[in-house]
Amino acid sequence: MIISTSLNTNSRSWVLAQFALSVFNEKGVDAELFDLRDVDLPFCDGDKCYDDPTVKKLKKIIKQADAIIVACPIYNYDVNAVTKNLLEVTGSSWNEKVVGFMCSAGGKGSYMSVMPFANSLMLDYRCRIIPRYVYTTSESFSEGQLADNEIIDRINELVDTIISWSSS
Repeated sequence: MIISTSLNTNSRSWVLAQFALSVFNEKGVDAELFDLRDVDLPFCDGDKCYDDPTVKKLKKIIKQADAIIVACPIYNYDVNAVTKNLLEVTGSSWNEKVVGFMCSAGGKGSYMSVMPFANSLMLDYRCRIIPRYVYTTSESFSEGQLADNEIIDRINELVDTIISWSSS
């Protein structure tokens, strides 16, 4: 499963997610792309949000997934708030998942920004984090499309690793 967490209509992380989905398809592996722009995800309030139908649906989808790739933007040296909120409202459905990341950021200086989120997944939910994730900046794109062969290779490697780790 791939979850795109950007709400931006011109999201580069969504472009990464679409490309990863096409790689899964080329390899004959069923994968689903879930775009958070298509749902009204409530903010975590520690109470009523857990009864929300969208949250219940997402928890079920995540729980049933063998592995998850999170495609997210990086804002202020961290994954975006939507990504963090997703984890807060879906919590234990992430238990023992294989998780990989594809990130799009404004600059090269925030490369390690995904680590606090990954640490939470490892410590709180015993997820197995694929250590080599995809990190892009605007230079990897041209006219709204992925245009960087090194990034294309990294996405292929991430997909191969997700397939291998989730079947072992």
